[in-house]
Amino acid sequence: MTESWRHLPSPARPVAAAVTAAVDAVRKDDAAALDDAVDALAALDLTHTGLIVGTTVRLLLEDGHPDGLGAEDVRDTLASCVRAHPEAHPQVVLWLLAGALGVLEEDGAPAPRADSLARNAALLLTDLLAGRDPAVWLTTALTDIQHAQLND
Repeated sequence: MTESWRHLPSPARPVAAAVTAAVDAVRKDDAAALDDAVDALAALDLTHTGLIVGTTVRLLLEDGHPDGLGAEDVRDTLASCVRAHPEAHPQVVLWLLAGALGVLEEDGAPAPRADSLARNAALLLTDLLAGRDPAVWLTTALTDIQHAQLND
């Protein structure tokens, strides 16, 4: 686990460390490191992981579309991720985007497997980050989550 995550609540530390490792592996095109990071991320509590990753994705989308996010913007984001990362599964990326935006309609169909969610989340986040530091965005997401929980 990275020392820089000591300031985070204990449930968030392994998520932040695994997401950072996954994004780093994608950026370095290191398949073995990505597999390890995906395994670590997939093994974590799906509720915590989904909240942190989903909030990070939402904040990155909002940052990239300050005048508002429309359906075409979501399609463009999906297409960009799949073009940049041919191993991305479009349905899983769309599932992640819908979940992050709070528009996921669970119609009784099973959610994608944890390892598929983790791998595609790493690819989507890498694409959305566009070279920016994932630690900054994860910290921002955790602050956003904390504020939301305090206001509930």
